[in-house]
Amino acid sequence: MPRSKRSKLVTLARTEKKGRANKVRIFDDVRKALDTHRYVWALDLEGLRTPDMQDLRRDWTGSKLILGKKKVLRKALGETPEEEYKDNLNELTDYDSDGFVGYLFTDETPETVEAYFRAYVKTGFSRAKSKSPITFVVPEGILYSRAGQIPVEEDVPMQHTMEPMLRNKFEMPTKIVKGKITLTESYPVVKEGEVLSVKQALILKTFGVAAAEFRVKMLAYHDGESSKVTEVDGKKKPKKGAADEADDKE
Repeated sequence: MPRSKRSKLVTLARTEKKGRANKVRIFDDVRKALDTHRYVWALDLEGLRTPDMQDLRRDWTGSKLILGKKKVLRKALGETPEEEYKDNLNELTDYDSDGFVGYLFTDETPETVEAYFRAYVKTGFSRAKSKSPITFVVPEGILYSRAGQIPVEEDVPMQHTMEPMLRNKFEMPTKIVKGKITLTESYPVVKEGEVLSVKQALILKTFGVAAAEFRVKMLAYHDGESSKVTEVDGKKKPKKGAADEADDKE
């Protein structure tokens, strides 16, 4: 009689010692979720903020979204046929992402999950080192809080106390004229597609430019009944050999 995959001992010794109790908790949560739900989805959640994660959990009441260290999550699923908790589950770890990965455990049909995440989009402030979604130029003249994004009659002049920061920190050509911050010439901040510096990202945030869109990328999912892994938007990565693992940073 073949041995049950669930009876195999998996060690977490290769994970960091710090926070071991939390790693064990996440490991156990993954195993319990695998016992409870039919499907497990690998999701790329890069760029989403904490409030966005909370919204996802509220929307998926009855399912379970688990986040954590990649090594712990992969260990819980099983990275090899010998370690996997369910048949072919190790193949799901091949769809790891360079971004922040989480796993959704659910009994909802794949069609329902795909429809939800295809429609899911969040807007927010762009971060440094990300690509700018727009070209942004601050117009010459009196400086308004939204810097030309909305009609002047709907905007308000920026407070004069901001002028030293704009001039010294952001190096904008500003001066006070009749108590109002005035830009002596237009100030190009960034072009669409350009990688944002810390300063550029701060300028966009200062003027309320929340044009970045964040989406959840569905990498692949495993069906516990058919033991099949289905690729969605992810790209399968080759398994690492022993030499590669030895080079990984712990």
